Amino acid sequence: MRILGIDPGFERLGIAVLEKSVGSKNKEKVLFSECFKTSAKLPFEERLHILGKEVKKIIKKYKPDVLSIETLFLTTNQKTVMRVAEVRGVVIYETMCAGLKIFEASPPQIKIATTGYGKASKEQMIKMVKMLVDIDNAKKSDDELDAIAIALTAFAHIRNIE
Repeated sequence: MRILGIDPGFERLGIAVLEKSVGSKNKEKVLFSECFKTSAKLPFEERLHILGKEVKKIIKKYKPDVLSIETLFLTTNQKTVMRVAEVRGVVIYETMCAGLKIFEASPPQIKIATTGYGKASKEQMIKMVKMLVDIDNAKKSDDELDAIAIALTAFAHIRNIE
């Protein structure tokens, strides 16, 4: 099974594709991960279009079965929340067009799945992600590591319901 993990954002989009063979006891394998960036100089609508094309390209190349995406968290900046919601919409649209199943997880759920503690710090999350998957230690982007954690959360959830 392959899971596409997305940490939504319009300036930085964390993307990861993880794979685990059925019945395998090994660590999940990171097939691809990156922090995809869009330029602040571009109009927002163009940034959405670019993000949608990138997600579509990743889906076509890696053929994931499931999208695991972070739910929105409340913030004081309503403009940012609205724009991230629009990015989520584009990502969900592209994955639905490709026939993927959708799994959504809140930040506390992601922390529980990766660290065992719903209020874990960013540093604890990063440390555990690097322990849970075989990953190049040069991967340092928080958004990229968050996308991996989001995909791991879907694996944990799927494992618990099988």
